[in-house]
Amino acid sequence: MHPNPAFREASRHQNLDFARSRGFGVLSVNGPEGPLAAHVPFEFSDDAAEVRLHLARSNPIARAGLPLAAVIIVSGPDAYVSPDWYGMADQVPTWNYVAVHLRGVLHPAPPDTLLPHLNAVSDHFEARLLPKRPWKTSKMTEGTMDRMMRMILPFRLQVTGVDGTWKLNQNKPPMARAGAVAGLEAQVGPGDAARIAGLMRDLPE
Repeated sequence: MHPNPAFREASRHQNLDFARSRGFGVLSVNGPEGPLAAHVPFEFSDDAAEVRLHLARSNPIARAGLPLAAVIIVSGPDAYVSPDWYGMADQVPTWNYVAVHLRGVLHPAPPDTLLPHLNAVSDHFEARLLPKRPWKTSKMTEGTMDRMMRMILPFRLQVTGVDGTWKLNQNKPPMARAGAVAGLEAQVGPGDAARIAGLMRDLPE
């Protein structure tokens, strides 16, 4: 995470809300032969004390000798920032972004937690597709879901730390930041420039 305290002012609540909304990140542990990583959807317990996730049985992390210290890296929007936009001399290019790291200890979870976890994840994302009728596991042909679940295993990250970086040019004077926002908003095509510009206008407090 970026060490500049200007980018680290978001509250724990804001960082957790961001991670909860994203619901997807990179899980990483130190394996016996070096770092291991897996891209995982996840959900939080009600008190945010643990993150619930699943992995394929064949995933090296699932066979890495848990429990292990772990981190889930949750990335948000990001965008290149041109120094020309600041209206100041002797500036350099940078990259604005939002990211949250969820640190803790990764444990296997009881088998009976797998289906509730899968339902919680799908419910979270299906709710964003309304008015489409939400998909439910009950739509599956009898026996199919059970067969598919035998290929994956549930896990839980016992959360010990939540760190967030919201790098949005907070270290620049207001006029320079306004210039960067205008430059980002003028971008066309795919990308996160407009989302980053919106976050720059509404900084976390």
